[in-house]
Amino acid sequence: MARTLITSALPYINGIKHLGNLVGSMLPADVHARFKRLRGDEVLFICATDEHGTPAELAAQKEGKSVADYCREMYEVQKDIYTRFDLSFDWFGRSSSQQNHDLTQHFYHQLDQNVLLEEVTTRQVYAIDDARFLPDRYVEGECPHCHYENARGDQCENCTRVLDPTDLINPRSAVSGSTNVEVRESKHLFLRQSQMVDKLRSWIESNDNWSHLVRSIAFKWLDEGLKDRAITRDLSWGIPVAYQGTPRPGFENKVFYVWFDAPIEYIAATAEWAEHNDEDWERWWRTNSGAGDVEYVQFMGKDNVPFHTVGFPVTQFGANEDWKVVDMIKGLNWMNYYGGKFSTSQKRGIFMDQALDILPSDYWRWYLMSNAPEGSDASFTWETLQSAINKDLADVLGNLVNRVVKFCGSRFDGKIPTGGTYGDTENETTRALQEKFESYTANMEAMEYRKATSDLRAMWVIGNEYLQRAEPWKIFKEDAEAAGASIRYALNLIAFFSNVSAPFIPRSAQAIADLFTEQTLTTQWPDTVESMTDALIPDGIVATPDVLFTKIEDEQVEEWKTQFGGA
Repeated sequence: MARTLITSALPYINGIKHLGNLVGSMLPADVHARFKRLRGDEVLFICATDEHGTPAELAAQKEGKSVADYCREMYEVQKDIYTRFDLSFDWFGRSSSQQNHDLTQHFYHQLDQNVLLEEVTTRQVYAIDDARFLPDRYVEGECPHCHYENARGDQCENCTRVLDPTDLINPRSAVSGSTNVEVRESKHLFLRQSQMVDKLRSWIESNDNWSHLVRSIAFKWLDEGLKDRAITRDLSWGIPVAYQGTPRPGFENKVFYVWFDAPIEYIAATAEWAEHNDEDWERWWRTNSGAGDVEYVQFMGKDNVPFHTVGFPVTQFGANEDWKVVDMIKGLNWMNYYGGKFSTSQKRGIFMDQALDILPSDYWRWYLMSNAPEGSDASFTWETLQSAINKDLADVLGNLVNRVVKFCGSRFDGKIPTGGTYGDTENETTRALQEKFESYTANMEAMEYRKATSDLRAMWVIGNEYLQRAEPWKIFKEDAEAAGASIRYALNLIAFFSNVSAPFIPRSAQAIADLFTEQTLTTQWPDTVESMTDALIPDGIVATPDVLFTKIEDEQVEEWKTQFGGA
């Protein structure tokens, strides 16, 4: 049995995520996990909330709560939303877990023993009015490279370059907005990334299956000269700089940088999952304990790529302990909102809780994945959402299911017909479906989701075209047996579509499967379409379907555009 480890970028704890966050990592990771399970793989799908660093402190301060209480509450809120979006995590953890504390401090110790850490006195921004150092995202200002005015002190989200707070032009405090800042000295631990350039370049070059987006970002970092990077911060919330309970002298009031401990949480969350399931986590993460045959796939937005192609691998390689490194990175571009960015403060765009308040999860899953920002940035619009739901789900798949099952109920007493044999029309349809199915399977394996959804929709269309050619309603009076064969074939196609559509629309796929009340449909990816064309139990009862997909009306689109700031 093949083994697949899947991780998606950790969502920050600071509030509910928008649809761009969902389609940028967690949703495509879930589609891949569901597909690989259908393929028969042993799958472990891991994620967690990212709870350390500036975003958590600022959000807690705004809410008037302790950081610990805020993170605990938001973890439950986020976990509930992801469950309602049918994200099938095997474990959804927290980066503040004890497992992550222990593992982060272990990696720190290993890197220190291997002479890959160095104490460096740095010059940092200090906010006089706030009476504190301002690391990373506590500092905002103008990017020195692209001149984006709201760049953060760790990275410019506009051009994706990694920054230091002192790089910013006209820096200001993200806490108070004050420009009354100055530069002071502070001692920090630096990870000597520059010592690992040759190792990284060789490793990245060996992964020629990575997309152009991922490889170009990784090589850009190396080609521009990989700098040593501070892995500690002047913050109170985080993992202390210590090993086996002993703080590092001079670092008693410092914690590890969030981008140092966050990727380690992938391993820590696996360890936590293992504790709750009597499993061995090392067989997934240590190549000397069985992880050598694991395919490890990461999903993330393009702004997270540098930390996963450089930062985390340096940590793993530098520890020199046979850690499993990523095999495939699925990097995605950004999904914007009518060409602009989602913005909580400006009330522009739709966030995950709001989305579920107005439409079922499958509507969002289908729309987002069929418009996934793979080759370039994508733009959400209510009009394209309406088109995807109405034309794909309602008019094609929903229409097919409704027509076939209702005809079965009215003419064959709601039982799968047994008489008649398949002929040329069925055989031609099977061949056409097989061609599309092979393309669909290949695109799912390659994680090319826009192509895959196009293939899947094309299969639904072929099913509808079959029904138009067979015309069982027209031939029923003259040859009920032949009409029955057509309906039996169409019902088997519906069961087949239920199986192969499940990675994208799991609830709807299950609703279709539930129509066949006397059998449990296969949960394995079929080898051929032909193997599925007579898989249903003869004379089995077919339930009357509810409406699978309700169309979105123009009036609703206009209402939502007003409510959510659409153009």
